Amino acid sequence: MAESTTQQRLLMGWDKPELDLTNAQWQSSSRGLGDVQIAFVEGFIAMRNSGSPQSPSLIFTPAEWGAFVSGAREGEFDLT
Repeated sequence: MAESTTQQRLLMGWDKPELDLTNAQWQSSSRGLGDVQIAFVEGFIAMRNSGSPQSPSLIFTPAEWGAFVSGAREGEFDLT
C-alpha cells in the first residue's frame, strides 16, 4: 500500500495512525455468516460491523489482534 493512504496524525495516548479504509478489501467473518468484517491495511487489522459499515472501525496491531483472537477462542468474548 502507498504511504499516502495513512495520515500520520497520532492522537494523545493512541499509538496507531488514522488509516484510510476507503479502498480496504473487507473480508467477512464466519464464511459470510457473521456480522463482523476485517481488513488488513498497512500492517494493521481493521474490524467493523458489516451491518453498519459507515460506523467507526476498531484498529488492532498484529499483537493486539492475536490477543483478541486468542481470548475469543477461550470464550473471553462473545462474538455473536
